[in-house]
Amino acid sequence: MRILQYLIIVVFIGSCSLEKSMNNAEFDAVISKLGGSPEKNTPEENIMVADAFRKSNRLIESIPYYEAAIKVGTTEEAANLHLAQGLKVEQRYDEAEKVLDNYLPRARDEKTKKLAEKELQNLRKIDELKENESYYRVKNLEEINTERAEYSPVFNNNYLYFTSNRGVSKIYRATGTPFTDIYRVISRGANVNLNSLTALDPIINHVDTNEGSVAISPDGTSMIFAKGNDGKAKGYSEVNLFFTRYRNGKWSEPVPLSINVADAWDSTPAFSPDGTTLYFSSTRPGGYGGADLYQAKVNRRGRWVDVRNLGPEINTTGDDVFPYVSEDGSLYFASDGHPGFGKLDMFRAVREGGHVQIENLGKPMNSSADDFGFYQFDLQKGFFTSNRRGGKGDDDIYTYVNDDPDLKIVNYFLTGTTVTKDDAGQEIILPNTKVSLTTDNGEVLDEAFTTADGKFNFRVYPEEHYDLISEKTDYFTVRKDFTTIGKTIDKTTLTEFITNVNFETKIMMDPIVLERAIVLENIYYDLDKADIRPDAALVLDSLVQIMNDNPDIYIELGSHTDARQTDDYNLNLSRRRAQSAVRYIINEGVSAERIVAKGYGESQLIVKNAQTEEEHQRNRRTEFKVLRYNPRDRNDDLPPDESVDEYDRFFQDSGNGNR
Repeated sequence: MRILQYLIIVVFIGSCSLEKSMNNAEFDAVISKLGGSPEKNTPEENIMVADAFRKSNRLIESIPYYEAAIKVGTTEEAANLHLAQGLKVEQRYDEAEKVLDNYLPRARDEKTKKLAEKELQNLRKIDELKENESYYRVKNLEEINTERAEYSPVFNNNYLYFTSNRGVSKIYRATGTPFTDIYRVISRGANVNLNSLTALDPIINHVDTNEGSVAISPDGTSMIFAKGNDGKAKGYSEVNLFFTRYRNGKWSEPVPLSINVADAWDSTPAFSPDGTTLYFSSTRPGGYGGADLYQAKVNRRGRWVDVRNLGPEINTTGDDVFPYVSEDGSLYFASDGHPGFGKLDMFRAVREGGHVQIENLGKPMNSSADDFGFYQFDLQKGFFTSNRRGGKGDDDIYTYVNDDPDLKIVNYFLTGTTVTKDDAGQEIILPNTKVSLTTDNGEVLDEAFTTADGKFNFRVYPEEHYDLISEKTDYFTVRKDFTTIGKTIDKTTLTEFITNVNFETKIMMDPIVLERAIVLENIYYDLDKADIRPDAALVLDSLVQIMNDNPDIYIELGSHTDARQTDDYNLNLSRRRAQSAVRYIINEGVSAERIVAKGYGESQLIVKNAQTEEEHQRNRRTEFKVLRYNPRDRNDDLPPDESVDEYDRFFQDSGNGNR
C-alpha cells in the first residue's frame, strides 16, 4: 500500500551515507546495502534496515531484522512495537501479544509504552471481531489491476478515477517503484471499459512527482488531489492538497489549497455528498496520533476555511486516513489505531444519541493487510483497496456488495428559514444568514448560509438535542432549540429501503437598533425587595446568553416601577433592582465594561393612570437597550473578492452548495 509513499519528505542530494539515505527517505538504498542476512549486521544496522522496510510499507520484511536486534538487547524500545505490528500482519497474533507482554514490564519510554499498551488491547479484541456477522461479498476488479499498485477508487459521472504506479515513470527512491499518477476509465458501476483507460493530463501528472488520492466534486468539474514533494528546491514539503477545474475539455493548472500546513502531510481528500465540506487526513500539529482526520467548510467566498479535527472518538494514536461520507451520512475511513485485523482496516462511524459509534466492517472487507479507500457508487455497492494476499500485485482495487437483508436507510433532515420583521411589523425573509448546528457541549456539527429564500438544510441524527445559532451583521445572534429525541423511526417497521424524515423550523432575527428598549419578560421581585429570585435568575440567564452570543454589544439594563409609591421611593427601588440584576450578570462572566444599571422609577410609565393589576404589572418591567455596537463581519456576507485564486471560487463558479 502506497500511503507511506506520500508521508515522506523527499530531498534528493545524491550519493550519501546510510544515515543520510534514511534521513532523505532513500529507503531502497539502505535495503540494498543491509537487506541480506540479519546475522551479518550490527543491532544498529538491523534497526536501520527494519525501519527502511517499515517506512516503505514492507512491514513483513522487517520482522527478521527487528527480531535480530531485540535478541541482542537493542535499546530501541520502538522495535518491540514494530515487531508486534509486523507479526500482526502475518496473523501471528499470539506471538505479537507475547512480544508486547515481554516488553511492557521493562518499558521506559512513555510514548512507546502507551502505543504498545494500545496495540496489545487491540490484539486482544481480534477474536471478538472475528465473530461479527458480515453480509459483504468482495471481488478483485481484475480487469483494472496490474502487478503494480492501483488504489483510492473514486466514481463520478460514469468515470472511475484511481491512482497507480503502473506507467513508465522515474523511480521513487523511497520504495524503488515508479512514481504514481492519476488515471480514469469509463465505468458502469463495476463494469469498466479498458479501451477508455487513460492517465490524466501532464498538467496533473508529473513524471518525477507522486500524485496521490483524488476527490471529485459532485458535478464532476472540480478535483482536489494530493501531490507529493518533487525534491526540487522550490518544491513543497511532504504532501499537499491541490485544486484544479475541468474547463473546455482540459484541466486547469493545479494550485495548492490554503488549508495546507507547512511540513505536514495533507492528503486523502473527500467531498461531502453536497460538496460543501472537504474531509482529509493530515499530520499537522495538534492531532491525536500520526495522521488525523479533519474537515473544512466552504464559505461564501468559496474558500475552504474552519479546519477542524474530527475528535478523539474517531482519531487515534495511529493513522486515521481515507475518509468517505456516504449519502446516509455515515463516515467511512481507514485506521490502524482502532481494533483491527492487521494494518489499516476500514471502519464506519455513525452518530446517535450524542455519541459517535465506530464499527469495524469485518471480514471479508478487512484483512490482516492494508484495507482502505472505501467508496460507494450506491448504498449497497462500491469499491475499496487492499494489498491482501491473493491479489494481482501490490495494492488492488476491489468491488463489494452488501447483502444485509435488514439493511434500511433512514435519513433525518432539518430544513429551516431565517426571517425578520419589516417596519410595518410584517414577517419577511432574511437571506445570507449564517446558521450553525451545535450540540449541547458546543460542538459545531454543521454550518450553512441561508439562500435567497432564507432556507438552510442540515442532516441531523437520532436521539439528539441541538442548538441552532443564527448570526448576521446588524442583527442579534439568536439560539433556538431543536431535538430529535423521541422522534426516531423504528427501522423494523419500514418497508422501503430508504426513508427520509424531514423536520422544519423558523428562526426569527431581530435587528440591533441603538437605544431601542427590549423588555425582559417575567422578571419579578418580592415586595420592596431587590434580591434576584430563582425565577428571575432564569430570565437573566437568557440575557447572559445574549451577551455571550453578541460580544460586540454594550447595553444598559433598566428597571421600572409602577406609580403606587412616592417618586423617590420608586426611583431608589428601581436603582437597587437594576444594580442587583447587573451584579448577577457580571457574576456570570459578562464584563462589567459592557453593561450599566439604571433605575427609572415611575418616570417612563407605559400605562399612565393604571387602574388594574395587569396595567400596573406592565409598568413594572425590566428591559435592556443597546448603547453601543461595534459590528464585526459576523457571517462573511461581503461580495466575492475578485483577487482570489481560481480554486477559491469553486462554489461561485460551479453552482454548488449554499450561496
